[in-house]
Amino acid sequence: MVIVMKPGVSQESIQALVAALERDHGVSVGVTNGVGCSILGLVGDTAHIDMDKLTMNDDVERVMRVQEPYKKANRKFHPEDTVVDVSGVPIGGRDHFTVIAGPCSVESEAQITGVARDVKAAGAALLRGGAFKPRTSPYSFQGMGADGLELLLEAKADTGLPIVSELMAPRYCQLFEEKVDLVQIGARNMQNFDLLKEAGKLSKPILLKRGLSNTYEEWIMSAEYIMASGNENVILCERGVRTFETYTRNTLDLSAIPAVRRMSHLPIVVDPSHAAGMYWMVEPLAMAAVAAGADGLMVEVHNDPPCAKCDGAQSLTPEKFRHLMGKLTPLVELMGKKLV
Repeated sequence: MVIVMKPGVSQESIQALVAALERDHGVSVGVTNGVGCSILGLVGDTAHIDMDKLTMNDDVERVMRVQEPYKKANRKFHPEDTVVDVSGVPIGGRDHFTVIAGPCSVESEAQITGVARDVKAAGAALLRGGAFKPRTSPYSFQGMGADGLELLLEAKADTGLPIVSELMAPRYCQLFEEKVDLVQIGARNMQNFDLLKEAGKLSKPILLKRGLSNTYEEWIMSAEYIMASGNENVILCERGVRTFETYTRNTLDLSAIPAVRRMSHLPIVVDPSHAAGMYWMVEPLAMAAVAAGADGLMVEVHNDPPCAKCDGAQSLTPEKFRHLMGKLTPLVELMGKKLV
């Protein structure tokens, strides 16, 4: 249930109504102070609450029931876009566009530090790198683990770029809390609800990738798990879904950007690398994502893609990444945003 307060209502009156709702009806109430008015979002069993009585309150403009099962992530509860701060780098909002770049997996100190310098020089604001890798085959390279995180920290110390890496199991939560700036939950773990609950206890922002075959509502509900556990700094990432098409690795669903933006206030970034699976498709898909209104991109960049231990075929070289950024900048500005 959502209660829209009349413009100019004092915070004292709002808090008095909040206290009465929580006391009398056993619901929790979140308050969003927007431009001109405040909105109360009621979470819990609201079926027994009389809407007519609420509308009789002199301070209430209107009351609406929310049918969607997600509450905290729902734009009706939070009309303004959320901007998530990642160690000083903003993601989300109408004015910012943020690029995350780096290799699929950390392989060596020279590799990750070199790529970090290259992507920073080209305009990336955050460095991605996998230390723990979920792979289809148990015989494929699984990442360097904790040693990989240490190398990411060395690259961060060298360049100043905040780091993004994937969390795969609850037992690593404390490690990521200490070392990672933006914690990624991968597509295969989007509905690993125990992991989502633990991620919700972290103080670090969460980048939540859409599952391989999941609906928008399922995706947002996974974000709701994280937010319900206490961490409301969630960024959604569209990375392509599995369809009948076999030419590309996945099918990039650009319609997710305007659709989810209407459904939720959370920022949305796009990963064109995993969607295409081929480096030469990354640039046009990235440009399309900007035009569709994405808040940012996550692009795989490797210094030597043919020799990469993971996903070399979809990785851009530093030179190709610079070329992409050169084309992106005027398009981002045309969309009324600026690169962070």
